[in-house]
Amino acid sequence: MSERTKPLEKRFDKLGPRVAEALKRRHFEAYYCPTRQEAAKQALELIPEGSVVAWGGSETVAQLGILDTVRKTNPVIDRDTASTQEEKIELMRKSLLCDVYLMSSNAISEDGQLFNIDGNGNRVAALVFGPKNVIIVAGMNKVTSNIDTAIERARYIAAPTNAQRFSVQTACMSTGTCGDCLSPSSVCASMLRTRICRPAGRIKVILVGEELGF
Repeated sequence: MSERTKPLEKRFDKLGPRVAEALKRRHFEAYYCPTRQEAAKQALELIPEGSVVAWGGSETVAQLGILDTVRKTNPVIDRDTASTQEEKIELMRKSLLCDVYLMSSNAISEDGQLFNIDGNGNRVAALVFGPKNVIIVAGMNKVTSNIDTAIERARYIAAPTNAQRFSVQTACMSTGTCGDCLSPSSVCASMLRTRICRPAGRIKVILVGEELGF
């Protein structure tokens, strides 16, 4: 690996291993990978041959470019293959019984806690219970100083950005910031703080020393 000399890269390389250790203390399996190429390799190594794989709507996972490989090497549950909304929802339900679920996290605190928001609830449901293993890949831009700033990041950065991505009818779609709306289309209908991993090691977190996702 070539020497990383940019100031942000140097910061990530110093902070990333510390956050990984904080996650391990909370019983997550955690890794720090300086580049997305190393992160993709690590993620693929954590997916057993023959295991059924599913994923949430993660821009970070898409940026790693691992889905094409997984589709070739493993049986998958891919909601994007659905031809109707009803079929898509059924595939999302089946995803909760997969062997490996791929996703990102909206925010991770420096002391090793995850914070996620969800509109449909499929991502947070899979994170809590169902899939045998969950692999989270997150850019270091999602790491915040504490759980309060993690919540703030998820609500005021991730949610409004995802609203633009999906063009949903919410206050944050119009204003670019959280309006604590009650819209039926809310992208943050459910909010989840994960303070420890139970059972230990079920959730694997790969921190990437690059800016990825929202």
